[in-house]
Amino acid sequence: MRAASIKKILILVTILAVPGFLYYLLQDQGKNRYKPLPFFGKKEVGNTFRTVRGKTIPDTIYHQVRDFKLINQNGDTLSWKNYQGKLVVLNVFFTKGNSHGSAFANKAMKAFEATYANNKAVNFIGITIDPIHDTQEVLSMYAEEMGATAGKWDMLTGDSVQVYDLVNNGLIIDAREESVRSGMRFVYSNMFVLLDTQRRIRGYYEATNQEALSKLDDEIKVLLAEELRNTKDGR
Repeated sequence: MRAASIKKILILVTILAVPGFLYYLLQDQGKNRYKPLPFFGKKEVGNTFRTVRGKTIPDTIYHQVRDFKLINQNGDTLSWKNYQGKLVVLNVFFTKGNSHGSAFANKAMKAFEATYANNKAVNFIGITIDPIHDTQEVLSMYAEEMGATAGKWDMLTGDSVQVYDLVNNGLIIDAREESVRSGMRFVYSNMFVLLDTQRRIRGYYEATNQEALSKLDDEIKVLLAEELRNTKDGR
């Protein structure tokens, strides 16, 4: 009888202890243990150090998209200064000729703009790879057609050398114009690119793949949480 009573007490103690133990794991050991997003592009070992769980390790210098000066659909000259402290989703497009892939991507971008319309931490950028035809005036009409709101979703054009340097070397997206029998055509990777607040590439997503677009939506939220955590930690 005594043994049975002791057994009941042990079971009761276990039942009472488990929730507290789980709470400890979630609140302390499991706090913010989500899987961080990767970094894309060239990486280098830095000359500065940080402490992680008592260990001193060198900082990593990740690929950072260089600055630019391009014009949006409203005729405003923009640079990364206009997106300071923002997460940015970018894609490339063109408006003339066989641009069905661009149109599909920009419709998807419009959906993202609507989803994050009230979130001031997220901005969207489209960069034309046909800046000779896609002047500010052309982009103004196209932006109106697509419902792109300047300041939230900027469509950019400008000097072709700068545009292609930004796209190919900055965003690391393959984009070029090549000659075919019927004339010239654009060959490019129809991708969305996710950048963090330090202009580092954190993800690539196929613009015509619904599963990839859903992943982008999820990873925007993950990156927002990561940036919030870094701000709280003073990073």
